[in-house]
Amino acid sequence: MIVATNNKGKIRELKSILEQFELYTLKEKAIDIDVVEDENTFLGNAKKKAKQIYEVSKEATIADDSGLCIDCLDGFPGVLTHRFLGEDKTDSERNDYLINEVNKHDNRKAKVVCNLVYYNGNEFIVGEGIIEGKISKEKRGKNGFGFDEIFLLPNGKTLAELSSEEKNTISARALAAKDLIRKLKDH
Repeated sequence: MIVATNNKGKIRELKSILEQFELYTLKEKAIDIDVVEDENTFLGNAKKKAKQIYEVSKEATIADDSGLCIDCLDGFPGVLTHRFLGEDKTDSERNDYLINEVNKHDNRKAKVVCNLVYYNGNEFIVGEGIIEGKISKEKRGKNGFGFDEIFLLPNGKTLAELSSEEKNTISARALAAKDLIRKLKDH
C-alpha cells in the first residue's frame, strides 16, 4: 500500500503501527503530489488524499487526516490543525498560539481525532481513533511532532513525553490503524 502523505512523522508512525503491511512512501513510488486538504472534515480530507494518490498510482492507498479539537475554542483548530496560522509557521509557533488561547479559559479539555482510510479504487474502508486529554500549560517533551508537546494525557504526560513505542499504542493514529486493520480483516 502507498501511504498518501509527505509528512515524515506520519510516515514513521504508520510504518511502525502497520508493520505487518508493506507500505511505500510517495517518494519511493516517485509520486510528487501534495494533495490540497480543503474538505470540512478529517474523513473528507483522508478520502480525498487516498483517492487522488490511487488515481495516479493505481495501487491500494492509505491516507489519514487528524487534528486537535479544543473544547473551549469550539473544536478549533480541527481540520486546520497544521495550517491555521499559515503553512510557513512551525509546530512550536502553532503550539505557543494554542497555549496562549487556551490559557484565557478554565476548560482545557481537548481531543485528537484521526481518520485513516484505505482505498483500492472501488471502496473506502475507514478506521477512526479518538483520544481525550487536555492542553498543557507549557510545551513538554521532545519526542513527536505537531501538537504532541502540548497534548496532555490523563496520565499527566504529553504525547511528546512518551517513547515512540508507547505513543504508537495509544495515539489516535494507532487506534485508527487498529480499527482499520480489524475492518480489513472482516472485509
